[in-house]
Order: sequence, then C-alpha cells, then structure tokens
Amino acid sequence: MKDKIIGIITKVSGPLIVAKNMQDVQMYDVVKVSEKGLIGEVIELRGDRASIQVYEETAGIGPGEPVYSTGEPLSVELGPGLMESIFDGIQRPLAVIYESSGDRIPLGIDLPRLDREKKWEFKPVAKAGDKVEAGDVLGTVQETSVVEHKIMVPFGVKGEVLEIKSGSFKVSDVVAKIKTNEGTKELTMLQKWPVRRGRPYKNKLAPIDPMITGQRVIDTLFPIAIGGTAAIPGPFGSGKTVVQHQLAKWADADIIVYIGCGERGNEMTDVLNEFPNLQDPKTGEVLMKRTVLIANTSNMPVAAREASIYTGITIAEYYRDMGYRVAIMADSTSRWAEALREMSGRLEEMPGEEGYPAYLASRLAEFYERAGIVNCLGSDGRLGAISAIGAVSPPGGDTSEPVSQATLRIVKVFWSLSSSLAYARHFPAIDWLRSYSLYEDDLRDSFNKNHSPWSNQVIETKQILQEEAELDEIVRLVGIDSLDFKDRLTLECARSIREDFLHQNAFHEVDTYTSLGKQYYMLKVILDWYHKAQDALKENASFSEMTTLPVLEKIGRFKYVKEEDVQKTYEEIQKDLNNEFNKLTKGGDF
Repeated sequence: MKDKIIGIITKVSGPLIVAKNMQDVQMYDVVKVSEKGLIGEVIELRGDRASIQVYEETAGIGPGEPVYSTGEPLSVELGPGLMESIFDGIQRPLAVIYESSGDRIPLGIDLPRLDREKKWEFKPVAKAGDKVEAGDVLGTVQETSVVEHKIMVPFGVKGEVLEIKSGSFKVSDVVAKIKTNEGTKELTMLQKWPVRRGRPYKNKLAPIDPMITGQRVIDTLFPIAIGGTAAIPGPFGSGKTVVQHQLAKWADADIIVYIGCGERGNEMTDVLNEFPNLQDPKTGEVLMKRTVLIANTSNMPVAAREASIYTGITIAEYYRDMGYRVAIMADSTSRWAEALREMSGRLEEMPGEEGYPAYLASRLAEFYERAGIVNCLGSDGRLGAISAIGAVSPPGGDTSEPVSQATLRIVKVFWSLSSSLAYARHFPAIDWLRSYSLYEDDLRDSFNKNHSPWSNQVIETKQILQEEAELDEIVRLVGIDSLDFKDRLTLECARSIREDFLHQNAFHEVDTYTSLGKQYYMLKVILDWYHKAQDALKENASFSEMTTLPVLEKIGRFKYVKEEDVQKTYEEIQKDLNNEFNKLTKGGDF
C-alpha cells in the first residue's frame, strides 16, 4: 500500500474503531483500516488515540491491525460524468461496482469516482491571454442532452490563460494551463472538494421567486421559494416518499440531487426504476438526464449515512456554481440523525434529548444553511440556487421529537403529513391546519403579478378551512341539523376545496401536475360558487338546490382538464354558474 502506516487498532466497536500512535493525523482525515483497506474518517482525537468512523462493515477486523493514512479529508470528485450516476454515501459508483463485483459491495473496494476512460468533448470558452479568476468558465462539455457542464477555474487559482485545448479528453487530461503568481498551473476537467466544507460564493441573496412544484396544496397554500428550505415530517405510510418523488419530477429546478439516506431498499428501487424511464416534462428527455442519485439504504453500513448528506449537498453546490437551480431531496434526515446517535453512543458522549447527540441541531443547520440563492464566483455575475427539501420520519408521527424540532427551527416551510388524511385516502396528506410557509409574504408580489387577487383567494381559502375545523366540532356533538344554512354552506365549500382542489392524484397523467394558472382558476370557480350561494341565500334561495347544481360536477372534474383547455372550461363553468344561480334566485322552497 502506498499510504503510510501510522496507527495500530486497539478497539473495534461496530462502525467505530479506536487506534493508537495517531498523533500525526487531523480531524476528518480519511484513513484506510487494516490490510482490507476499509475507508474510514477520523472523528475524534484524544492524545495519540483517534476514533475512526468506518464507512464499511468491520466484521473480521481486530486489535493490532494497521491503520494507513491518506492525509486528505473526505472529498468528492467533481467533473463530467456526475449526471445520470448512482453513487453510495461516499460517492462510489454503484453501477461500476455491480459490473465488477456483482450485487454485493466488496470490502475495501476503492474505485475512481468518475470514469477515467470515457472521453468528453471539451469546447473552450476562454482563450489564451485571458485574465481569469476562481469560478470563471474555461469551457463547456455537453454532459447529457439536457445538461451543459461548465468547466470552471478551481477555487484559489487566479492568473492568465497560457494555453487552452479543444477536442475529446478524459477527465484527468490537462485541458488548460494558467500562469499564476506561484507558477504555471495545469488544469483538468476534474476537481476535488472536501464534503464537510461549503463551496465558496460571493454573497447570498434573499429568495423572492416561488419554486413552482405543480402540487396544488404546496403552490397555493404553503409555497417554497427558489433557494428555500422545507421539511416534510410525517408518520409511516403518509406519503413522504411520493411527495419527494413528485417534487423531484415536477419542481422548477434544472438539476435534481436525490439522496436516499437510510431508507428502505424497496423505496430506493422505485426511484432507480422510475427515474430512468420517466419522461421529463421540461425537456422531453428522461428525468435521469438531469439527476444524480445517492443510494444509501438502511442495510448499508450506518456510518455512510452520515456522509451521504454531505456528499449530496457538495455535488449540488458544484452545479449551483455553474449557475443552475438545483433541488436536493434528502429522504430521510431522521435516519441520518439515527446514524449520528449510534456513533455518538459508541463514542460514549454525553447524550442529549432521546439519546441524540448534543450537536444534532448544529449539524442539521450546517446542512440546510448550505441551501440558498447566491452570486457565484466568477466575473460573469451568474446566479445559482439550491433548494433543500428534507423528509423527516418521526416515530409514530410525533413531531415534538428532537429531529423534527431541530429541523423546524431552521427550515422555513413545514409540510406536515397527517396519518388521518392518509387513512382517509386524501393525498398529498399535507395537513392544512398544521403546515405553514414563512416565504408566503416574500412571494406574494410574485404570485399577484400574474394572477391579481391570488393572495386574497389564499387567505379566504385558509379561513374557510379553519372555520370547517371549528364547525366539525359542533357537528360531532349535536349533529349537522343544529347549524344554520350559512354555516352549512361554509362546510360545503370546504368539502369542495378539499376534494376538488387539495386532493391530487400523483399517478394520474393530467392531475399529477397543475400549472399556476390552472390552480388559480380551479380555486376561483369554487370561491365564486360560494360567494354566489351566499348572496342567493340572502334572497331565500333553496339550500338543497344550491348544493346540487349541475355545475358542481363540472367544478369537481376541472382538475382532469388538460392545460390547453383550461381557459375555455373556466369560461364555460362561469357561464353555467351565472345561469344556474339566476334561475335559483327567482324563488324556490327550502
């Protein structure tokens, strides 16, 4: 082994190994454990003893075996070839491992993260004699049919371009030479970056544009901004993963990074089977062409879960630096927190609430703080954004537990999934009484610009749903007949909002995605019926006839109308509404 022997194992405790004679290493250095070459990371130093978190199975390792140093922190390789790839938690390419070793990952396997043999067509943008700085684009590579990969000057490099090539190259080939103050620097298409350190940028901006997801309950009631953060807590079976999949498919982002962190293998299998075949509505190609998958399922070594989140966010930052809008899905951060808890227990640290380490909140904050919309490095002033959406799996759906609470302190959008809605087959099961979005005020102008009374509609909708919850209590106690017609009308309108607007079928070809314009019209016709019914009630119109108007069926079916027919259908419904209410108000019996 080329790496230097520096330590000897003294203790093995599952994924934690303690080694002595380790005075020369630093925190978060990567080491190779035993002759098998297992990949580990130093997470604690005491005197000459180091605690090492091993990212592989440690069965068969015992005291007295050597530890080799690499002298580098845990890093990811960044360059052409990331798109369409499937990695494990420490960025090992799973497809390549499968081809070479079958369906079990051999211990100590250490392959190049990116394909070293494949050639990419490099087109220079800069030319010899140009003054460049960190973040400037040297050239581009067409990575997939939909992603143009920008080869940038690495951080810390500044100077004059001496030579720049054009043609087909491997990622490790030199494509440019730059004259710096320290001498001539040869640049390849490959960069390395330590995962625990955020990639630099000029400055961070406040998010002001909505990230359109096509999910009605999200876009209308609890929107998220481009460069925003959101959490989806919910009990088992409430549809967290399906919501994550929907956001990955439809959200307004150029690049998707999907981290399956400690989730069940079958859920990850769904993603792996679906994404390569799923047509991307934006580009017409398959969704996988702009997706990076990190698969770290629950049966993989627990310590690698901890790294998978950082691996994912570092890849997301790299594409953000090119000026892309990236959406990162972490499913689920609870499993990641469980990995932290396990390692903390083995380190014999003082436990915090429910056994989680005391630094749980700061580690979560570290992850979510790396999201946002930024001015990227480079002289062209491009903007890039990362929107982070984390699923949380609280035991029994109890959001008062530490992971949910620590997450809620950081994120600005809370989509609370409810088991009672899921049992009632109402999907997405986002509870409109418990959820919230703190971006609402910032995004109001953006929504109102295209659809003028948007925010008024949203406020009224929330009021109606709130009133329904209060009236439900009375109905349960004394029955619906105790309510006057005005209140019964409110209940009827709330039912229509729930069933005809908020309920959305992720697996229906039309209903799976709803544009903002269609959302606006769908809600408008429901509220228009409500306002007309209120006026008709004052004129003593028949309540039973109002709630059985033929137009209500059209309103109910509006969600299945194709986007191109929305305007026409809306006008028809409005016309029918006016006609049917005009007939009603001429008199009638209750």
